[in-house]
Amino acid sequence: MAQIRGTAGYHLANQNPFAGPSSAEATNDPSPLDAIREQTSKIEDWLDTISEPVKPYLPAIGRFLIVVTFLEDAIRIVTQWHDQLLYLHDFRSIPYGVTHVFLIVNVIAMTVSSVLVIIRKYSDYAVAGLLGVVVTQALGYGLIFDLNFFLRNLSVIGGLLMVLSDSWVRKKFAPAGLPQIDEKDRKMYFQLAGRVLLIFLFIGFVFAGEWSVGRIVVSVIGFIACIMVVVGFKAKWSAVLLVLILSVFNILVNNFWTLHHQHPHKDFAKYDFFQILSIVGGLLLLVNMGPGQFSVDEKKKVY
Repeated sequence: MAQIRGTAGYHLANQNPFAGPSSAEATNDPSPLDAIREQTSKIEDWLDTISEPVKPYLPAIGRFLIVVTFLEDAIRIVTQWHDQLLYLHDFRSIPYGVTHVFLIVNVIAMTVSSVLVIIRKYSDYAVAGLLGVVVTQALGYGLIFDLNFFLRNLSVIGGLLMVLSDSWVRKKFAPAGLPQIDEKDRKMYFQLAGRVLLIFLFIGFVFAGEWSVGRIVVSVIGFIACIMVVVGFKAKWSAVLLVLILSVFNILVNNFWTLHHQHPHKDFAKYDFFQILSIVGGLLLLVNMGPGQFSVDEKKKVY
């Protein structure tokens, strides 16, 4: 069509040897955004290639990591039963008897719900049980107004929403041939909410601790990756980057195994370590499932 409208049909296009490039040639030059997309696509292809052997196991690994903080918490309550009772009674002014019921219910709920999540059975009820644990522990231990705790638990909730989305992807809601629009819509909204909530842990990481040049660089890179996860642009690549950053941070900072068993910060480091593992699990589910239809990546497939 360009030749029909232009001068090519009359052999006049090359009459001016000093003319600049035509508009068609100019549009062939890639824009910076196109160049970035091309490079990130190459990185994604490379990641897909090297991760091919573990892809079938990503959902199972992700689910286990998401609930590992609840399993560790259940073990902690059982092994520190007396200390937990004293804290709830002496510092939280909860009557004896109620403290016992509170701890027993939490241990049972965390254990049963975590096992159900791992084996992919009754995921809706399992996730509801773990969400109830998050809320009741925030109230019972008086941590609801602790900003760092709040941001971390938002990310844990995001991981649990990814579990729900993953279970709905694999679950058949209606016989073949019948419409499933409502379930697809629900999955889309939960995928969006899950990936948005997952990044709150990194926000807490950015504003906590002492600043240094390395911390600033990591924070900037991680913040960009978080934005890409939220909008769903190259979400899988961004999630892999966040997994790497959080894993390295977790090993270097929350290395509770190097602390003496009576060290006052050992329990805090262990708690933080397993909570970050849970967020890493949510990010792995995001890598496996993709960002969902409410994302730039999916819109590019449509247009």
